[in-house]
Amino acid sequence: MYGRRASTRRARELRKTLTPPEARLWLQLRGLRSEGFHFRRQAPFRGYYLDFVCFNHWLVMEVDGGGHNDQVQADHDAVRDRILKRQGFHTLRLSNGDINTNMAGVMEAIMAVLGSPAGP
Repeated sequence: MYGRRASTRRARELRKTLTPPEARLWLQLRGLRSEGFHFRRQAPFRGYYLDFVCFNHWLVMEVDGGGHNDQVQADHDAVRDRILKRQGFHTLRLSNGDINTNMAGVMEAIMAVLGSPAGP
């Protein structure tokens, strides 16, 4: 596990190296600031780096590429999702393909969660 400073440094590095789908989603999420939603990207949280999180609405969004189809990674993702759920978060897993070809549907799914009651 990283110390606090190392964790912050690593998060900054991750923010500078977003994948193209992550960068596309980030542009969309930033546009929601005017509606009162604040998102963080690559946010350190209890030993994990959350791709995107809206802490005020208890929403975590993970952008999954092809590597997440591997059973070992899928098992790791399931453990992480359970930990986040126990903390009160709703996790949306978004595929690179959906972000690249169906951004409207992705944003609709995000807004559906943001429009529901927040909190654990």
